[in-house]
Amino acid sequence: MKIAVLISGGVDSAVAVDRLYKQGHDLHLFYIRISMDNGEGECTAEEDIEMCTLIAKKYGLPLKVVSLHEEYWDYVMEYTLRAVKEGLTPHPDMMCNKIIKFGFFEDRWGHEFDKTATGHYAKVLEKNGKFWLATAPDAVKDQTDFLAQISYDQLSHILFPLGDMTKDEVRAAAKEAHLPNAARKDSQGICFLGKIDYSDFLERKLGTKKGPVIEIETGRKIGEHKGYWFYTIGQRKGLGLGGGPWFVVRKNIRDNVVYVSHGYDTKLQYGKEIYMDEMHWITVNPFNSDLFEKNEDGSICISFKTRHTPEFFDGILFHTGDHRYLIRSEREVQGIAPGQYSIIYTPDRKICLGSGMIAKPLK
Repeated sequence: MKIAVLISGGVDSAVAVDRLYKQGHDLHLFYIRISMDNGEGECTAEEDIEMCTLIAKKYGLPLKVVSLHEEYWDYVMEYTLRAVKEGLTPHPDMMCNKIIKFGFFEDRWGHEFDKTATGHYAKVLEKNGKFWLATAPDAVKDQTDFLAQISYDQLSHILFPLGDMTKDEVRAAAKEAHLPNAARKDSQGICFLGKIDYSDFLERKLGTKKGPVIEIETGRKIGEHKGYWFYTIGQRKGLGLGGGPWFVVRKNIRDNVVYVSHGYDTKLQYGKEIYMDEMHWITVNPFNSDLFEKNEDGSICISFKTRHTPEFFDGILFHTGDHRYLIRSEREVQGIAPGQYSIIYTPDRKICLGSGMIAKPLK
């Protein structure tokens, strides 16, 4: 099989190459370059490309460096900045996968190959004549939440060679294969932002604007912040307030006010109802499919996440009209942040069905 392999210089994509190479496939390696010509993002591209070159030479494979930096900044980062200015919590990594890796790359290069492979921790299952996005065995590293906005056409063209491996197994495989990046640390932070700090990036793009931090129970001003766009619902760290813990529980965008509540057990940072707009189903809409059992009221049982974590929540999903949905969770969910995504899974946590953007409740 002729396969385009997206490699980053990290150990995960390198082990993906090793596995596919040993299976005898015709591999063509691609590195997507995002860093801007003016240095925006301060990406580690040169170091990454050097590592990718070593991998390509080790296996005698062609490596092509392709540029999608304008597309990334025009689409992914513009979406991110627009969301934070609206007081929402964006998910740029999810958009990067949907728009860049499996969007523009596929349209320009990937479509020429039988499949496109990446080092994501996820699986593609074939069941009932369809492809499904399935979770990886390593619950901590599972990345289906970052892939929950891809389309069915995109999913049907993807290979995840690490889908049956844990991170420890990947590290061991890299060491056994004598890969040059076997001990290289995992990258952290937002997709392709490189070493730049996310808060520094927001300050560079949106500036600062001082405003009050208000204790929501008392209305008492307890500090100042540098702009509501630096804070997200449920945030605890980086508030600069003494006598904590303090949690962000609300934001007034018009007046640039950040409201906080004190203590771990404050009910203001928890909720059981999550409203969603812009629902995206990857393979099928479960409400329109005979493959999924419906409750008497038409709802379906699900598991879900609202952030990148190994922890799942159980709940009931309702279709409340048009594109609007409601999750009723069995347990309290901390920090429900509009603009983020609820990732919807089957009750057994094995299949990722899709995702919906968290919305503010209708009043």
